[in-house]
Amino acid sequence: MGSGQMVAVFGAYGHTGRFVVAELRERGFVPVLSGRDAGRLGALAHETGLEARAASADDAASLDRALAGTAAVINCAGPFAATAAPVIEAALRAGIPYLDVAAEIEANLDTFAHFAERARDAKAVVVPAMAFFGGLGDLLATAAMGDWASADEAHIAYGLNSWHPTEGTRTSGAVSRRRRDGRRIRYSGGRLEYREDAPPTLEWAFPRPMGPRAVIGEFTMADVVTIPSHLAIPAVSTYMTVEAARDIAAPDTPAPAPADEHGRSAQTFLVDVVVRAGGAERRAVARGRDIYAVTAPLVVEALDRVLTGRTRAVGVVCAGEVFDAPDFLRALSRHIEVDLPR
Repeated sequence: MGSGQMVAVFGAYGHTGRFVVAELRERGFVPVLSGRDAGRLGALAHETGLEARAASADDAASLDRALAGTAAVINCAGPFAATAAPVIEAALRAGIPYLDVAAEIEANLDTFAHFAERARDAKAVVVPAMAFFGGLGDLLATAAMGDWASADEAHIAYGLNSWHPTEGTRTSGAVSRRRRDGRRIRYSGGRLEYREDAPPTLEWAFPRPMGPRAVIGEFTMADVVTIPSHLAIPAVSTYMTVEAARDIAAPDTPAPAPADEHGRSAQTFLVDVVVRAGGAERRAVARGRDIYAVTAPLVVEALDRVLTGRTRAVGVVCAGEVFDAPDFLRALSRHIEVDLPR
């Protein structure tokens, strides 16, 4: 448990940030609320009784004040193209671990490009994409690999029954599209490829209870950064159920609405990860509810392991590299159901 350690949450008043704050409190940490919107920050402080420290990504001194005396920082404020680097810089100055929930491919690539050497030299822990997209797929792929040193390909199929995006998701998506000039991305031959053609539509045989579903192939997510960062797999493909892809593309799809006492939406998910090497295949599966809500236990479990020394590397590291993937996934049994290779 957190034993009362203070943890800064940048973007605490956002949709995912609120879930993270609640999870931190449940795990015995003391969240320090931070973000640039003083009004929303003050409202959350009044609601929770927690300390609020206003800060902006373009004001280094304010970030230093926000992180003062904390044991770590979790960045929940997108677009991460604008916030990740300044908050990482502040974490390095403070000498504390940094974790974020970025699903932006470009922002995650920037984190590796700009901070890998510095974080390693400082023996700091910087964990990008510690979220549903990026972190969970990486953990599942790492667990599926088991004792394999390499594989030919990895496939991550997202079976979402719907996808009602948050304002942050829409903003981050728009930033990513601008950065890649509207092109789509795939990871093949050990490198990222930028393409202008339409992605394929095909059928994926999801395990129970979903079964076969139409999916958008090469619906590329942060897994193409996290998995290749430490696993020798030259081809990583991600897929999204057609109905969820339509939801996220439609401008009038509403934001997620709470459907239970914990604030989770009615959205369900099944993540099916298949790795292949030669003629062999291994599979790992996760089932659960609400991709935004489940990000909170993912990043808080990661935080707890970092602060208690249950890590395997330093520097800029993704979930599967820095943590014991099967053990981590089993620790989330209250939140997700997992099937791992025996």
